[in-house]
Amino acid sequence: MYELKIVTDFSAAHHLRNFRGKCEALHGHNWKVEVVVSGTGLDDSGVVLDFAEVKAATRDVMSEIDHCYLNELPFFTRHNPSSENIARYIFERLQEKLNNDRVRVSRVTAWESQDACATYLGESATPVS
Repeated sequence: MYELKIVTDFSAAHHLRNFRGKCEALHGHNWKVEVVVSGTGLDDSGVVLDFAEVKAATRDVMSEIDHCYLNELPFFTRHNPSSENIARYIFERLQEKLNNDRVRVSRVTAWESQDACATYLGESATPVS
């Protein structure tokens, strides 16, 4: 199994619904995002997937959320725009763009600050008990 990782960022505003604390108020972050793609084999050129393809797909998804008020986007009207759900949103959008019979998005991590992040592994991942 091979893994590729790219790192990018975006800026956006949000507030958390049903939350007691500072994050209940409108505020913003400069999120750092890590995208990990995995594959069991290499193609004829010796790569899992061209980094440029991962970066391009990720750029497309970032353009949907960068400099937005996340609470107004359809996904985040149904799901609180927490770091957990931001990671999930990016993961699911990238799955649509990148997953095939050789390659899959394996995890996305959204860092809301230098020392706090959330990772989404997908529905098929088994949680640690």
